[in-house]
Amino acid sequence: MKSANRNLHPLLAETNGSSEPNLSRLAGLIRAHTPYDGRFELRIPGVYAIRASRTNTEMVHVVQRPALCIIAQGAKRVMLGQEVYEYDASSMMIYSVDLPLASQVTRASHTEPYLSFRLDLDPHKVAELVLKVYPHCLPRVQQSRAVCVTPADPGIFNAVTRLVELMAQPNDAELLAPLVIDEILIRLLRSPAGVRVAQIGLEDSGMNGVAKAVSWLRANFSQPVKVEELAELAHMSVSSFHQHFKSVTSMSPLQYQKTLRLQEARRLMLSTMMDASTACWHVGYLSASQFSREYGRFFGSAPTKDIARLREQGFTAADVAH
Repeated sequence: MKSANRNLHPLLAETNGSSEPNLSRLAGLIRAHTPYDGRFELRIPGVYAIRASRTNTEMVHVVQRPALCIIAQGAKRVMLGQEVYEYDASSMMIYSVDLPLASQVTRASHTEPYLSFRLDLDPHKVAELVLKVYPHCLPRVQQSRAVCVTPADPGIFNAVTRLVELMAQPNDAELLAPLVIDEILIRLLRSPAGVRVAQIGLEDSGMNGVAKAVSWLRANFSQPVKVEELAELAHMSVSSFHQHFKSVTSMSPLQYQKTLRLQEARRLMLSTMMDASTACWHVGYLSASQFSREYGRFFGSAPTKDIARLREQGFTAADVAH
């Protein structure tokens, strides 16, 4: 006789047909740590609880660092360049390098807010655990994109629930939370997305080389870019670097830099009342007309009109950037 729950969501199957205790438990824990809408770092650095009581009318532009993201309630859309990713409580989102993204909460309300968990991925910790999970050799990675949506893993989900539970117990959290984080990372490395996650910690991987270039670009986005120097930093030929960079980020190095510049210019104008001309020079543009043209193409309207519209709608710098 076939199992009655063979087609159920994996979190459902673990509880003989009822996923509510798991989903509602994590949602309740996250809600307890988020007294109002926003992102809250919990007792352990790099562990966050996030809440939103309304859907986004605007795409929120951020630079997302390597992380594991799990939604307990609600849904979200993420755009990387022209690629669109949708995820909710049935899936997990994994980021392997710093990426300039646009995101949008697509399901949330005051009675059932969007609730999510985020764990930043530490390359050094990942590297340490890779040696234990793959003691002989790492399987060949089939895809190199630095963003991935994968079905929710019951083991990871339950470990995340235990980790958030510990945040309310100061004495236990200090001793036990690092062990639970190790468990989450080990389970993640053993998951279908594990090989891609492992690339974060491998010094000689293509993804690690791209990560070094990305780190330089983030710190120096207002400076002129020499692709040859980025390739040298990544220990690759120029042609190989171009190929790896676009494969990982979906953009060329120059497109990546432009995205960082435009995101920062928007943040500056919204948060410091900086005018468009000053923001243009501040982020490294030499031509005001080129800045205005590229800004309008990226955000949908010229800088002055875009910022006026955002202010009229009540948006702040916190709404458009981390």
